[in-house]
Amino acid sequence: MFKENINKLINRDVIANGAKRNVAISKYKTMKLKVCGMRDARNITELIKLQPDFMGFIFHKKSPRNVSEISNVDFPKTIKKVGVFVDKEELFIREKVLDYGLDVIQLHGNETPKECQQLKMKEFEIIKAFQISEDFDFEKLSDYEPFCNYFLFDAFGKDAGGNGITFNWNLLQKYNGQTPFLLSGGLDGTMTESILNISHDKFAGIDINSGFEIAPALKDIEKIKKFKQSLQR
Repeated sequence: MFKENINKLINRDVIANGAKRNVAISKYKTMKLKVCGMRDARNITELIKLQPDFMGFIFHKKSPRNVSEISNVDFPKTIKKVGVFVDKEELFIREKVLDYGLDVIQLHGNETPKECQQLKMKEFEIIKAFQISEDFDFEKLSDYEPFCNYFLFDAFGKDAGGNGITFNWNLLQKYNGQTPFLLSGGLDGTMTESILNISHDKFAGIDINSGFEIAPALKDIEKIKKFKQSLQR
């Protein structure tokens, strides 16, 4: 029900606050796009043509998008390869970084600030994901800030990610930190206006997944293309 009303809810609050689109996207001139849950080599090759900023690969056996093998694909340096991990040991993460040439580590479990620090010290770029609910304590993020390049705010669900659920975006106003964040959780092609109207100076981009799939780990490239174009107008 919330997902059906998200556009009305966000637009209502933006109008009430007098926000305008030309300032809504914050200080970040271009909204970053991360496409997560990739696996199929041909699908990956087609997505590369759209030049997303990040492409995510999930290394979590419980996920229907879990990666066990990817054929060689020629990646441009303009697209960062993100490995998504859920409460994995550092050795496992480092092995995947070497095997797949990952540029960024996304921690999507209950990893502590100390664990983020240890990986950051290895000069990895870090995205730390958090599941947001009405009672989420944004104050705890201050302990993570020195060790994370981005936060990722996802919806609270039964799985670590890819639940296809949208959370109440008004909760974003409770975040007063300095680390930029990506928005995730049930995003689809109907939400362009609401995304463009988000007013937060640390809002840096979006992370899309199940809302643009033909099947788990198989993306609708044309749908993503239209969505990306609609965000750039």
